[in-house]
Amino acid sequence: MKKLVLIFLLFGAGAEISYAQDNKELQEMADQDQQARFSGNIDWTQLNREDSLRRERVLDLMKSDSLITGKDYFNAGIIFQHGTDTVASSLAVKCFGKAIEMDSSLNKWWYAAAVDRDLMRRGEPQIYGTQYIQNESTGGKLKQYKIDTTQMTDEDRIYYGVETLAQQREKERLMNLKSLGAFYASSGSIEETLQLITLEFDKGVEAEYNVREEAINSFGYQLLSQQKLQEAIQILELNTRLYPSGANTFDSLGEALRLDGRIEESIRAYSKSLELDPENENAKTAIREMGASTDPQ
Repeated sequence: MKKLVLIFLLFGAGAEISYAQDNKELQEMADQDQQARFSGNIDWTQLNREDSLRRERVLDLMKSDSLITGKDYFNAGIIFQHGTDTVASSLAVKCFGKAIEMDSSLNKWWYAAAVDRDLMRRGEPQIYGTQYIQNESTGGKLKQYKIDTTQMTDEDRIYYGVETLAQQREKERLMNLKSLGAFYASSGSIEETLQLITLEFDKGVEAEYNVREEAINSFGYQLLSQQKLQEAIQILELNTRLYPSGANTFDSLGEALRLDGRIEESIRAYSKSLELDPENENAKTAIREMGASTDPQ
């Protein structure tokens, strides 16, 4: 009988937690914290003041036991992480740790990043590998902050949503690659830019410019946004030649060709994208809108 009572009590406690409501005020503050950092033209003096007020309010909520759910602790961690001292960074670690302990579905990367940031502020090596700093001795290039690779395995890193050590080295390389948009802006020549992309692509990992498929595609859309349709088409066409198995490259080319009124060529590009990715609904819709069939021949 005692065993049944225990089971009932445990079930009841779990049910109470699962139905607890997230703190709306905390959610709003966390949303404000993130939105302020993606608004562009940030007034850092004003933002630092707002961050400080949010941290003070979260401390008040913690003192009144107003943090109930895992999401509450997660939102508190988001707010504390932007503090400027080890008190705030330590609280961020505790809050994110409590959050994923209560709700394992929450994004665990935030915990790993908070741990690394707290260690960095204390002058100690990070252990996951999430933090990068500008290296003044190399002209301001980004460099991974010192890391103790013995404390965590790559399996641990993957569990927390962090790149493996090899992926982190590649990430550092990619972050320091030069921009195609910057080269085009300085040269003013689409021909020189096309030549640069081809030469850099042939260099592989020795490339100085970011000529990955996604970067070239993004540059193509940058040109589209600048009303430089013909230049965009040239860039996107080159991208399909460099990355012939990329469904998205053909999709983007199809869009640009359609804007230029080159309907048959657009349909061919979209059809190739659909061949590479049969689930590409955007390509299916575009082809139908241009009066062609998406059925395989």
